[in-house]
Order: sequence, then C-alpha cells, then structure tokens
Amino acid sequence: MKGLDVTRFMLLFFFIPVITLLSGTVSASDVGFKTLSLSAENPDQRALKGGIWYPSQDDQPTQKIADNIVFFGEDVRPNATPLAGPHPLVVLSHGLSGNWRNQGWLATELVRQGRIVVAINHPGTTSRDMQPNEGRMFWKRPQDIHQVITALTTDPAWSPLIKADDIAVIGHSLGGWTALEVAGAQMDAKRMLDDCATHPELAACDMVIDFGVGQTQSDQKSLAQSGREPTVSKVVSIDLGLARGFTPESLAKIDIPVLLIAAGSPNPKVPHALETGYLNKHLPGPSTDVHVIEQAGHFSFLPQCKPGAIPILENDVPGDGIICQDGDAPQENVRQKVHQQATKLIIDFLNRKD
Repeated sequence: MKGLDVTRFMLLFFFIPVITLLSGTVSASDVGFKTLSLSAENPDQRALKGGIWYPSQDDQPTQKIADNIVFFGEDVRPNATPLAGPHPLVVLSHGLSGNWRNQGWLATELVRQGRIVVAINHPGTTSRDMQPNEGRMFWKRPQDIHQVITALTTDPAWSPLIKADDIAVIGHSLGGWTALEVAGAQMDAKRMLDDCATHPELAACDMVIDFGVGQTQSDQKSLAQSGREPTVSKVVSIDLGLARGFTPESLAKIDIPVLLIAAGSPNPKVPHALETGYLNKHLPGPSTDVHVIEQAGHFSFLPQCKPGAIPILENDVPGDGIICQDGDAPQENVRQKVHQQATKLIIDFLNRKD
C-alpha cells in the first residue's frame, strides 16, 4: 500500500454515521451507551473523544449507532441508567485511520458479558484526523490509554461501576501494537527502520515512511520509553503490524497474559508469520495464547459490510473494495463467522483466572 495505501485505504472506513431510532428492545443484557470527551490537563495528555458501552437498564429507547452506507451498526440505549457494578473494564484501540467505532461489534458482545467498554480516537491517526506530525508520535497512544483509564477510574460517576483490578486493553492493527506497548513491549527505532528496509512491501512500513516515524533522535528516544500501564492486567492484540520493532528483551519481560489473534488469509502486506509469529517467538510461553483465524483478512475485524458495499468503495477509489473482502470467500458469509470466533476467543481469555 504505497503512499495513500494505508492512509487513503482507511480514510473511507467510516462515512458520517447515521443514527436511527428503532422501535424494538434489546433482549438479554441491555447495552447502554454514552459519548466520551476528555480534555488535556497536562502536556502528556491529548483531547480525546470516543464512546462508552455499558450494561444498562431498559429505561431509554434503542438506537442504532455507527450505521452507514457501508457498515452495519449496533443497537444501544443512549444514556440509559447503568446497572450497578463493579464491572470489568475493556479499552479498545483502533488501527491507523480507523476510529472508536471500529470494534463496536465486539464492544456490544462484551457488554452482554457484563463488561464496560470504552473506545477513543487516537489523534493524528483517525479516519478524519490523519496528521503525520501528530500521528508519528506513536508513544502518545499508550498515554491515551492511561488517560482514559485514569479519567474513568477517578470519575465519581464511573469509578463505582468499574472493577479496578480487572482492566484489559484490546487493539486491532496499530491498536494491536498499542496493546503490546501497554503490556510493556518497547520499541527500538533502529530495529523498526532496518526491518522496513528489509521488508519495504509491508503496509506498516508505508506508514513509517509517510509519517516519518522514528526519524529523529528525540523521536527515537520517545519511542523507546516504556508505555506500560500498571492497571492493565490483560491485553489482546489483533493482527498487528510493526511487531519486529519491539525488542526481544522487553517482550520476554511482559508479566501479564497476552492473547494474539492473527488473520490467516494470505496477505503479503500484513504477514502474520512475520508479525504475530515474531511476538509468539519472544513472549513468555505460559502466559501467551496465539490463534490464527484462517478465513480472516486484515480488515475482517472491522464491522460487517452491507450488501453492495464493495461497489460503493470501488466506485470511489478503485481497490478499496478490499475493506469488505474476507479471504477468498463472500464477505457477507465470512465476516460474521470471524467476529464470532474472535469474540469467543476474547471472552474466554478475559474470563480465564490466571
């Protein structure tokens, strides 16, 4: 994906969401939803926006959020009364040029399992905010996670609802990289740049070049710092890139359980054998679970696509229909199965008592 490939490729991810009132109710656990807005209180923080899904009462009407002409959305109850806690907390981290809606399909299922889920936009790397000068500062991403967790666990309204000793981070693509940073993995910019010189075909290396990642001594020093968030007890990394920039020593020292999920459909630009395989080689074996979902492509972990989505994407930018393709099978059959498999793996992992 040269140049525009990762950037333009993802810019089409999310057209302006359409929020539509529905007349029905949600059975089983009701999913409440609130928007989130955090201000920057110090130089290490950024203004963040996102959303919170949570177990709720059925005292507000059901709405569909994140629904548009390409992707299906999810049913929630905006501003419904939360169920009494405490509930485990999950923080979601999106990929390059994605946004907080990317894994809404997973958020709703986790809420039905009794968890609170929060997702935020990482400034500079979101679908409507692609700024290389801001986005190149990858070390800000784990800081964003810390900011969100601190804000919620100290907020008088949210802190009583959160089980502070059960916090997990889940990320896809660059979000998967972020999850590993939160767990304690540390980057070596020289390793990253040397690897991109060896594997210039990789999508993640296009991003490194386009954003100028790790080009200065100052940035290299910042990339090398630890992003470990001590309140996080488990992380899930889904089909990440730039894994080989992490030092083997830092990976070996990670002391919390890690779940690695990789897309098994052959993709020379995001090869799981090089990326997730590298992590599997260096992470502590007893606390690391690795699963390859054979039918999944890199974009299979985005929302389900609507019928006719591929022509819409192709008519706008030829080649972008891949966003709604999953391996060699029809997307409408495979993506739902991929979501089901990933959800089960994640729920089983989060529920496991180590």
